[in-house]
Amino acid sequence: MRAMVLDRPGQPLRAAELPEPQPGPGQVKLAVRTCGVCRTDLHIYDSELQGEPKLPLVMGHQIVGEVVAAGEGARRFELGDRVGVPWLGWADGTCRYCREGRENLCENARFTGYDVDGGYAEFAVAAEAFCFPLPPAYSDAEAAPLLCAGLIGYRALRLVGEAERIGFYGFGSSAHILCQVAVHEGRRVFAFTRDGDTDGQAFARSLGAEWAGGSSELPPEELDGAIVFAAVGPLMVQALKASARGARVISAGIHMSEIPAFSYDLLWEERTLGSVANLTRADGDDLLRIAPQVPVRAAVTTYPLEDAQQALEDVRAGKIEGSAVLVVGE
Repeated sequence: MRAMVLDRPGQPLRAAELPEPQPGPGQVKLAVRTCGVCRTDLHIYDSELQGEPKLPLVMGHQIVGEVVAAGEGARRFELGDRVGVPWLGWADGTCRYCREGRENLCENARFTGYDVDGGYAEFAVAAEAFCFPLPPAYSDAEAAPLLCAGLIGYRALRLVGEAERIGFYGFGSSAHILCQVAVHEGRRVFAFTRDGDTDGQAFARSLGAEWAGGSSELPPEELDGAIVFAAVGPLMVQALKASARGARVISAGIHMSEIPAFSYDLLWEERTLGSVANLTRADGDDLLRIAPQVPVRAAVTTYPLEDAQQALEDVRAGKIEGSAVLVVGE
Protein backbone atom coordinates (compact mmCIF):
# COMPACT_ATOMS: atom_id res chain seq x y z
CA MET A 1 0.00 0.00 0.00
CA ARG A 2 1.06 3.61 -0.49
CA ALA A 3 2.07 5.42 2.66
CA MET A 4 3.93 8.51 3.83
CA VAL A 5 6.39 7.52 6.55
CA LEU A 6 8.19 9.50 9.25
CA ASP A 7 11.54 7.81 9.82
CA ARG A 8 12.93 10.39 12.23
CA PRO A 9 11.57 13.62 13.68
CA GLY A 10 12.34 16.58 11.44
CA GLN A 11 13.16 14.42 8.44
CA PRO A 12 10.92 14.83 5.36
CA LEU A 13 8.21 12.22 5.07
CA ARG A 14 9.16 9.31 2.85
CA ALA A 15 6.84 7.90 0.20
CA ALA A 16 6.83 4.14 0.70
CA GLU A 17 5.13 0.91 -0.31
CA LEU A 18 4.23 -0.98 2.85
CA PRO A 19 2.43 -4.28 3.49
CA GLU A 20 -1.27 -3.82 4.21
CA PRO A 21 -1.97 -4.09 7.95
CA GLN A 22 -4.27 -6.89 9.07
CA PRO A 23 -6.81 -6.54 11.87
CA GLY A 24 -6.24 -8.29 15.17
CA PRO A 25 -8.91 -9.25 17.70
CA GLY A 26 -11.43 -6.46 18.18
CA GLN A 27 -9.99 -4.46 15.29
CA VAL A 28 -11.27 -3.40 11.89
CA LYS A 29 -9.28 -2.80 8.75
CA LEU A 30 -10.10 0.39 6.91
CA ALA A 31 -9.56 1.54 3.36
CA VAL A 32 -8.60 5.13 4.14
CA ARG A 33 -10.57 7.72 2.20
CA THR A 34 -9.31 10.90 3.86
CA CYS A 35 -7.13 11.89 6.79
CA GLY A 36 -6.98 15.29 8.41
CA VAL A 37 -3.63 17.00 8.95
CA CYS A 38 -3.46 18.26 12.53
CA ARG A 39 -1.12 20.56 14.39
CA THR A 40 -0.44 17.60 16.66
CA ASP A 41 1.17 15.95 13.62
CA LEU A 42 3.54 18.90 13.49
CA HIS A 43 4.37 18.49 17.18
CA ILE A 44 5.16 14.81 16.50
CA TYR A 45 7.21 15.76 13.46
CA ASP A 46 9.14 18.34 15.50
CA SER A 47 9.60 15.94 18.48
CA GLU A 48 7.82 18.30 20.88
CA LEU A 49 5.64 15.80 22.74
CA GLN A 50 6.43 13.90 25.93
CA GLY A 51 7.49 10.33 25.29
CA GLU A 52 8.58 8.83 22.00
CA PRO A 53 6.47 7.81 19.00
CA LYS A 54 6.94 4.48 17.31
CA LEU A 55 9.40 4.85 14.45
CA PRO A 56 9.16 4.51 11.58
CA LEU A 57 5.67 5.94 11.86
CA VAL A 58 2.64 6.51 9.66
CA MET A 59 1.14 9.67 11.17
CA GLY A 60 -2.47 10.83 10.95
CA HIS A 61 -5.28 10.58 13.50
CA GLN A 62 -8.32 12.09 11.80
CA ILE A 63 -9.12 9.08 9.64
CA VAL A 64 -12.23 8.55 7.56
CA GLY A 65 -12.33 5.08 6.10
CA GLU A 66 -14.46 2.20 4.88
CA VAL A 67 -14.50 -1.07 6.81
CA VAL A 68 -13.05 -3.76 4.53
CA ALA A 69 -12.21 -6.51 7.05
CA ALA A 70 -12.78 -7.35 10.70
CA GLY A 71 -10.67 -9.22 13.20
CA GLU A 72 -11.82 -11.89 15.62
CA GLY A 73 -14.71 -10.68 17.76
CA ALA A 74 -15.15 -7.40 15.87
CA ARG A 75 -18.89 -7.24 15.15
CA ARG A 76 -19.81 -3.61 15.72
CA PHE A 77 -19.58 -2.55 12.07
CA GLU A 78 -20.55 -4.11 8.78
CA LEU A 79 -18.25 -4.35 5.79
CA GLY A 80 -18.68 -1.17 3.77
CA ASP A 81 -19.56 1.01 6.77
CA ARG A 82 -17.91 4.44 6.89
CA VAL A 83 -16.24 5.16 10.23
CA GLY A 84 -13.95 7.72 11.80
CA VAL A 85 -10.81 7.06 13.85
CA PRO A 86 -9.71 9.70 16.39
CA TRP A 87 -6.50 10.42 18.34
CA LEU A 88 -7.46 8.13 21.25
CA GLY A 89 -6.90 4.75 19.68
CA TRP A 90 -7.28 2.56 22.77
CA ALA A 91 -7.67 2.75 26.54
CA ASP A 92 -7.32 -0.13 28.96
CA GLY A 93 -10.63 0.41 30.77
CA THR A 94 -9.14 -0.71 34.08
CA CYS A 95 -6.86 2.08 35.34
CA ARG A 96 -8.19 4.55 37.94
CA TYR A 97 -8.90 7.18 35.28
CA CYS A 98 -10.87 4.82 33.06
CA ARG A 99 -12.85 3.56 36.05
CA GLU A 100 -13.73 7.17 36.87
CA GLY A 101 -15.01 7.83 33.34
CA ARG A 102 -11.88 9.74 32.35
CA GLU A 103 -10.46 7.47 29.68
CA ASN A 104 -8.85 10.49 28.04
CA LEU A 105 -6.30 10.32 30.88
CA CYS A 106 -5.76 6.53 30.70
CA GLU A 107 -2.33 5.59 32.01
CA ASN A 108 -1.84 3.01 29.25
CA ALA A 109 -3.58 4.73 26.35
CA ARG A 110 -2.42 4.22 22.80
CA PHE A 111 -2.77 7.07 20.35
CA THR A 112 -3.46 6.86 16.63
CA GLY A 113 -0.61 8.06 14.45
CA TYR A 114 1.75 8.08 17.43
CA ASP A 115 1.81 4.74 19.26
CA VAL A 116 0.15 2.93 16.35
CA ASP A 117 0.24 3.71 12.65
CA GLY A 118 -2.35 6.18 11.41
CA GLY A 119 -4.01 7.41 8.27
CA TYR A 120 -1.27 8.79 6.03
CA ALA A 121 -1.66 5.51 4.11
CA GLU A 122 -4.12 3.61 1.95
CA PHE A 123 -5.09 1.21 4.75
CA ALA A 124 -5.18 1.34 8.55
CA VAL A 125 -6.35 -0.85 11.41
CA ALA A 126 -8.15 0.45 14.48
CA ALA A 127 -9.85 -0.85 17.61
CA GLU A 128 -13.52 -0.94 16.63
CA ALA A 129 -14.60 0.17 20.11
CA PHE A 130 -12.82 3.50 19.54
CA CYS A 131 -14.19 4.18 16.05
CA PHE A 132 -17.18 6.41 15.40
CA PRO A 133 -20.03 6.08 12.90
CA LEU A 134 -20.03 9.31 10.90
CA PRO A 135 -23.03 11.51 10.09
CA PRO A 136 -24.04 11.05 6.45
CA ALA A 137 -24.40 14.82 6.01
CA TYR A 138 -20.61 15.18 5.80
CA SER A 139 -18.37 14.33 2.88
CA ASP A 140 -15.21 12.35 3.60
CA ALA A 141 -13.12 15.54 3.52
CA GLU A 142 -15.54 17.48 5.75
CA ALA A 143 -15.81 14.69 8.32
CA ALA A 144 -12.06 14.30 8.91
CA PRO A 145 -11.46 17.55 10.88
CA LEU A 146 -14.32 16.74 13.24
CA LEU A 147 -12.30 13.81 14.58
CA CYS A 148 -9.64 15.85 16.38
CA ALA A 149 -9.94 19.56 15.67
CA GLY A 150 -13.62 19.26 16.42
CA LEU A 151 -13.42 16.80 19.32
CA ILE A 152 -10.60 18.47 21.23
CA GLY A 153 -12.18 21.88 20.73
CA TYR A 154 -15.53 20.54 21.89
CA ARG A 155 -14.00 19.14 25.07
CA ALA A 156 -12.30 22.51 25.69
CA LEU A 157 -15.62 24.30 25.17
CA ARG A 158 -17.24 22.12 27.81
CA LEU A 159 -14.39 22.87 30.24
CA VAL A 160 -14.91 26.61 29.80
CA GLY A 161 -18.37 26.15 31.27
CA GLU A 162 -21.32 28.42 30.53
CA ALA A 163 -19.26 31.43 29.45
CA GLU A 164 -21.38 33.79 27.35
CA ARG A 165 -18.54 35.99 26.12
CA ILE A 166 -15.86 33.57 24.97
CA GLY A 167 -12.49 34.32 23.41
CA PHE A 168 -10.81 32.05 20.86
CA TYR A 169 -7.06 32.67 20.65
CA GLY A 170 -5.85 31.27 17.34
CA PHE A 171 -8.44 30.77 14.62
CA GLY A 172 -7.42 27.64 12.75
CA SER A 173 -8.83 24.17 12.23
CA SER A 174 -10.31 23.69 15.70
CA ALA A 175 -11.52 27.23 16.36
CA HIS A 176 -13.37 27.54 13.05
CA ILE A 177 -15.44 24.46 13.93
CA LEU A 178 -16.07 25.42 17.56
CA CYS A 179 -17.00 28.99 16.65
CA GLN A 180 -20.04 27.59 14.87
CA VAL A 181 -20.96 25.37 17.83
CA ALA A 182 -20.56 28.22 20.32
CA VAL A 183 -22.69 30.62 18.28
CA HIS A 184 -25.34 27.90 17.93
CA GLU A 185 -25.37 27.64 21.73
CA GLY A 186 -26.03 31.37 22.01
CA ARG A 187 -22.54 32.41 23.06
CA ARG A 188 -20.79 35.55 21.84
CA VAL A 189 -17.46 34.72 20.22
CA PHE A 190 -14.46 37.06 20.22
CA ALA A 191 -11.80 35.76 17.83
CA PHE A 192 -8.09 36.52 18.06
CA THR A 193 -5.76 35.86 15.13
CA ARG A 194 -2.15 36.66 14.40
CA ASP A 195 -1.72 40.42 14.42
CA GLY A 196 -2.45 41.83 10.98
CA ASP A 197 -4.26 38.73 9.72
CA THR A 198 -7.26 40.58 8.34
CA ASP A 199 -8.28 37.61 6.18
CA GLY A 200 -8.40 35.35 9.22
CA GLN A 201 -10.42 37.93 11.10
CA ALA A 202 -12.89 38.21 8.24
CA PHE A 203 -13.14 34.41 8.16
CA ALA A 204 -13.99 34.38 11.88
CA ARG A 205 -16.68 37.01 11.44
CA SER A 206 -18.16 35.04 8.53
CA LEU A 207 -18.65 32.09 10.89
CA GLY A 208 -20.49 34.17 13.47
CA ALA A 209 -17.78 35.77 15.61
CA GLU A 210 -19.09 39.05 17.00
CA TRP A 211 -15.61 40.62 17.04
CA ALA A 212 -12.24 39.69 15.59
CA GLY A 213 -8.83 41.26 16.07
CA GLY A 214 -5.14 40.61 16.66
CA SER A 215 -3.96 38.49 19.57
CA SER A 216 -2.15 41.44 21.15
CA GLU A 217 -5.40 43.44 21.33
CA LEU A 218 -7.90 43.53 24.15
CA PRO A 219 -11.52 42.82 23.18
CA PRO A 220 -14.17 45.53 23.51
CA GLU A 221 -15.64 43.66 26.51
CA GLU A 222 -14.24 41.41 29.21
CA LEU A 223 -14.39 37.67 28.50
CA ASP A 224 -16.24 35.14 30.64
CA GLY A 225 -13.96 32.41 29.33
CA ALA A 226 -11.33 31.74 26.70
CA ILE A 227 -9.82 28.85 24.78
CA VAL A 228 -6.23 29.20 23.63
CA PHE A 229 -5.87 27.06 20.50
CA ALA A 230 -2.49 28.43 19.42
CA ALA A 231 0.56 26.72 20.97
CA VAL A 232 1.85 30.06 22.25
CA GLY A 233 2.30 30.27 26.02
CA PRO A 234 2.13 34.07 26.35
CA LEU A 235 -1.43 33.94 24.97
CA MET A 236 -2.55 32.30 28.22
CA VAL A 237 -1.49 35.45 30.04
CA GLN A 238 -3.02 37.67 27.37
CA ALA A 239 -6.31 35.82 27.78
CA LEU A 240 -6.18 36.34 31.54
CA LYS A 241 -5.72 40.07 30.99
CA ALA A 242 -8.90 40.09 28.91
CA SER A 243 -10.93 38.01 31.37
CA ALA A 244 -13.69 38.95 33.77
CA ARG A 245 -13.96 37.65 37.32
CA GLY A 246 -14.49 33.91 37.53
CA ALA A 247 -13.37 33.30 33.94
CA ARG A 248 -11.84 30.00 32.89
CA VAL A 249 -8.95 30.05 30.42
CA ILE A 250 -8.33 26.66 28.80
CA SER A 251 -5.41 25.56 26.64
CA ALA A 252 -6.70 23.26 23.90
CA GLY A 253 -3.25 22.19 22.71
CA ILE A 254 -1.21 19.05 23.32
CA HIS A 255 1.92 21.21 23.40
CA MET A 256 2.57 24.84 24.23
CA SER A 257 5.59 27.09 24.49
CA GLU A 258 6.56 28.30 27.95
CA ILE A 259 3.97 30.36 29.80
CA PRO A 260 5.71 33.45 31.19
CA ALA A 261 5.44 34.49 34.82
CA PHE A 262 2.61 36.89 35.61
CA SER A 263 1.39 38.83 38.63
CA TYR A 264 -1.21 37.23 40.87
CA ASP A 265 -3.74 40.00 40.32
CA LEU A 266 -4.41 38.56 36.84
CA LEU A 267 -5.46 35.25 38.38
CA TRP A 268 -7.21 36.59 41.45
CA GLU A 269 -11.02 36.86 41.69
CA GLU A 270 -11.44 33.17 40.93
CA ARG A 271 -10.04 33.14 37.43
CA THR A 272 -8.59 29.73 36.53
CA LEU A 273 -6.12 28.32 34.04
CA GLY A 274 -6.56 24.79 32.73
CA SER A 275 -5.81 22.42 29.89
CA VAL A 276 -7.56 19.77 27.88
CA ALA A 277 -6.07 16.35 27.21
CA ASN A 278 -7.18 13.98 24.48
CA LEU A 279 -10.86 13.01 24.32
CA THR A 280 -13.38 10.48 25.53
CA ARG A 281 -15.69 8.47 23.36
CA ALA A 282 -18.57 10.33 24.98
CA ASP A 283 -17.09 13.60 23.64
CA GLY A 284 -17.11 12.11 20.17
CA ASP A 285 -20.67 10.83 20.42
CA ASP A 286 -21.85 14.25 21.62
CA LEU A 287 -20.10 16.30 18.95
CA LEU A 288 -21.05 14.01 16.09
CA ARG A 289 -24.68 14.25 17.20
CA ILE A 290 -24.60 18.03 17.57
CA ALA A 291 -22.57 18.94 14.47
CA PRO A 292 -25.32 18.22 11.90
CA GLN A 293 -27.82 20.15 14.02
CA VAL A 294 -25.76 23.37 13.99
CA PRO A 295 -24.95 22.58 11.15
CA VAL A 296 -21.15 22.74 11.38
CA ARG A 297 -19.46 23.25 8.03
CA ALA A 298 -15.74 22.51 7.95
CA ALA A 299 -13.72 24.58 5.50
CA VAL A 300 -11.12 22.26 4.00
CA THR A 301 -8.10 22.46 1.73
CA THR A 302 -7.35 19.05 0.22
CA TYR A 303 -4.04 17.49 -0.80
CA PRO A 304 -3.18 14.15 -2.40
CA LEU A 305 -1.47 11.69 -0.05
CA GLU A 306 1.90 12.25 -1.70
CA ASP A 307 1.74 15.95 -0.76
CA ALA A 308 1.51 15.26 2.98
CA GLN A 309 4.79 17.07 3.63
CA GLN A 310 3.52 20.19 1.88
CA ALA A 311 0.29 20.02 3.85
CA LEU A 312 2.28 19.94 7.10
CA GLU A 313 4.33 22.95 6.07
CA ASP A 314 1.23 24.88 5.03
CA VAL A 315 -0.32 24.19 8.44
CA ARG A 316 2.90 25.36 10.08
CA ALA A 317 2.90 28.58 8.06
CA GLY A 318 -0.76 29.33 8.83
CA LYS A 319 -1.71 29.20 5.16
CA ILE A 320 -4.82 27.09 5.67
CA GLU A 321 -8.26 28.65 6.07
CA GLY A 322 -9.95 25.97 8.18
CA SER A 323 -8.48 22.48 7.93
CA ALA A 324 -5.99 20.58 5.75
CA VAL A 325 -7.10 17.12 4.61
CA LEU A 326 -5.29 14.39 2.69
CA VAL A 327 -7.42 12.65 0.06
CA VAL A 328 -6.20 9.06 -0.03
CA GLY A 329 -8.88 6.92 -1.71
CA GLU A 330 -12.24 7.21 -3.37
